[in-house]
Amino acid sequence: MQTHEIRRRFLDHFVRAGHTEVPSASLILADPNLLFVNAGMVQFKPYFLGQEAPPFPRATSVQKCVRTGDIEEVGVTTRHNTFFQMAGNFSFGDYFKEGAITLAWELITKPQEEGGFGFDPERIWVTAYEADPEAAEIWHRVAGIPKERIQFRDGKDNYWDMGVSGPGGPCSEIYFDRGPEYGKEGGPVADEDRYLEIWNLVFMQDIRGDLSPKQGHPPVGSLPKKNIDTGMGIERVAMLLQGVDNVYETDLLRPIIDRAEELTGRKYGVEHASDVRFRVIADHARTAAMLISDGVNPGNDGRGYVLRRLLRRIVRSARLLGAEKPVMAEFMKVVSDLMSPSYPELATDFERIRTVAVGEETAFLKTLSTGSALFDNTASAVKAEGGSKISGSDAFTLHDTYGFPIDLTLEMAAEAGLSVDEEGFRALMAEQRRRAKEDAAARKHAHADLSIYKELVDRGATEFTGFDELTSEARVLALIADGVRVPTATEGSDVEVILDRSPLYAESGGQIADRGQLTASGLKLRVNDVQKIAKKLWVHKATVEQGQITEGDVVLAQVDPSWRSGATQGHSGTHMVHAALRQVLGPNAVQAGSLNKPGYLRFDFNWQGQLSEQQKADIEAVSNDAVGANFPVNTFVTDLTSAKKMGALALFGENYGDQVRVVEIGGPFSMELCGGTHVQHSSQIGPITILGESSVGSGVRRVEAFVGLDSYRYLAKERALLAGVASSLKVPSDEVPARVEQLVERLKVAEKELERTKVAAVLAAAGKYVDEAERVGRVLLVAAAAPQGVAAADLRTLATDVRGRFGGEPAVVVLLGDADGKVPFVVAVNKPAQELGFKAGELVSAFGPSISGRGGGKPEMAQGAGTDPAGIPAGLAAVRARVAEIAG
Repeated sequence: MQTHEIRRRFLDHFVRAGHTEVPSASLILADPNLLFVNAGMVQFKPYFLGQEAPPFPRATSVQKCVRTGDIEEVGVTTRHNTFFQMAGNFSFGDYFKEGAITLAWELITKPQEEGGFGFDPERIWVTAYEADPEAAEIWHRVAGIPKERIQFRDGKDNYWDMGVSGPGGPCSEIYFDRGPEYGKEGGPVADEDRYLEIWNLVFMQDIRGDLSPKQGHPPVGSLPKKNIDTGMGIERVAMLLQGVDNVYETDLLRPIIDRAEELTGRKYGVEHASDVRFRVIADHARTAAMLISDGVNPGNDGRGYVLRRLLRRIVRSARLLGAEKPVMAEFMKVVSDLMSPSYPELATDFERIRTVAVGEETAFLKTLSTGSALFDNTASAVKAEGGSKISGSDAFTLHDTYGFPIDLTLEMAAEAGLSVDEEGFRALMAEQRRRAKEDAAARKHAHADLSIYKELVDRGATEFTGFDELTSEARVLALIADGVRVPTATEGSDVEVILDRSPLYAESGGQIADRGQLTASGLKLRVNDVQKIAKKLWVHKATVEQGQITEGDVVLAQVDPSWRSGATQGHSGTHMVHAALRQVLGPNAVQAGSLNKPGYLRFDFNWQGQLSEQQKADIEAVSNDAVGANFPVNTFVTDLTSAKKMGALALFGENYGDQVRVVEIGGPFSMELCGGTHVQHSSQIGPITILGESSVGSGVRRVEAFVGLDSYRYLAKERALLAGVASSLKVPSDEVPARVEQLVERLKVAEKELERTKVAAVLAAAGKYVDEAERVGRVLLVAAAAPQGVAAADLRTLATDVRGRFGGEPAVVVLLGDADGKVPFVVAVNKPAQELGFKAGELVSAFGPSISGRGGGKPEMAQGAGTDPAGIPAGLAAVRARVAEIAG
């Protein structure tokens, strides 16, 4: 049975049982506890936590999940996957244990020809929480599972909670016996390789305190409504139903391995080390494609860093398997073909996914080249100091700062006759992970902060009136100060005000919140910010400037009209720039984020490489042409499917409801899903001036612009600046570019002449050094301080020239400079001297400590720098002594 069919059967089974099918959420959700969605229940957490009332009593979904806590283990065994699909059914105060067990048993044992999975009931085992005999009784009574195939386990294995105070409950896990060839008898408690877990049923019935029942602590209470949360591993079920030994042999992963075999010339299943690399490629390629599809781009921290690691491990593994050409485009194509039947966005957005992945591959191949050079310098420095081991800190720097894999460092070190302080490296990695975990733990209480709003959220959404008016009469539903409900707030205090209706826009979709005021007789509050809770409750963060506000008061909520005017210009201007980008660059210029406020917009988009000046000019021109066209701005609400069919653009990673608001400007010119405020005609935006374009991460560019009066003020300032330059140059404004170009060219000629003069002066000293060379045994030694201020590059030129003047006579040249408090140095050794045992890199260790310097290189040339110019005389004496020692 194919994996896509397994998904379909699961969803159909539960829809027939009265569940609402809910699409998978994005892998990126605004959850402070999670880097990525890692379980099927994550999108339903507000319902389980009581922050929102669920819109349905039963739900089912197949959720995209990513877990990255053990990336290094992927491929080493066949049990780890970073991406997986979690099928689940959920009950919110509806059915409970018996209903969940009955529904699960029906699906897994029903014959395949009747729409089930057709597992042999005699090979099913289950586990239950040691303090939950009720679940065991139901399994025996409803499913007929013999008591000897029902095993009890402690809280570590069979209790679930969120890791913080809140809902929790016992769970019951379903296992399939793969047979004696996979391990020993005795059920899941004896061998979880033979007895493979396929489904976990969580009976959410308890309230967990500060200490978890997972560690044996009792819950502090019972939930008023009991819930069900289950998770079935699609990949594991596919493995069993397809009759293969592990998930890498299933229909959605094995074809990636097959393609890797074709690209590398190696065979899977021949030897373990290669198999690990094949599995890394298969797993990471799929995960990377799914992450990019949901809007993640490679970066140096957070989600971007995880994606970067995955992509680079693919490249590294392919290279170790023998791939000589780029491979990423091929792997992304295979993943798209395999996964798009369930996730069609992989096909429709393939070009962008491919571009991001290939861009990172290209960058990493350069990193491998740069990292190899950095490794060579590190290895040379270690050898120059007489060492044999690369420090853990150096290995960590190569890994963390330059993206150089530790396995590559180990391999190259061995080739260079060196070892690596792996223990030190692992300690630094562990410290990095510890800090990351502490940071995550520190953010774990974010959900608790929302509990105070629960009653207000359940009461209903704030009515937003700001699309039609800037002033609305409203009733004060609640006041919150320092996280506590208060009846009143007096003059001078900061308070959160929840109203039943409001014209003030709450920050979302890149548009910052409106500013305004709340007034009544003798009362005035300045509204500084407006935020949303649970996407539907407006929280006005305000300062009481006059009087006293009391819960139940009727106030006049007013938007600052000047602020709103500028905000609508900024937001509509963002849509103009987005449309212009896609018109100039093509459909792959996809939005990656935005910020707009009065007079200003910032727009991030997926793109590889810097924009040319012509492209920026074209984007500005297209934007302003649309402004000048005075396009009408239309908004309407429709269902998500219809909006997408119309061509409305959606932001990656954003979760939309069934009904969405579409903002259309100029018909086909711009159509986006958007809940923000906008102008009525495009001409009201005013001029759009592109300020610049820059990189904000791998594959992500940023355009910034002024709009309206801010654009005019900026242009006026630029005009005044140009007039000033024209006056200084004594030319008309339109001749300034040509005049500046002339001056720049003259400056370049002068700089080149100055450089030639400087080099000639430096080389003129070469003869002096040759004449003053010291005879030390069979070698001629030049050990001298270079002229004051000679730069490192010139020092190398001088040392090379001096060495060349000795012809076939053995010679060693050591020059130490003094430039701005630094001590650049160069050691040059000719071939005859090398044959006598002199090596440039080794001589550095003789004088390096005297100048607090480090460096390295090859036998014929070494260079570096120190920080102590006062140590130059001692350093020269030390190198003379070392040369004498070698000369014998």
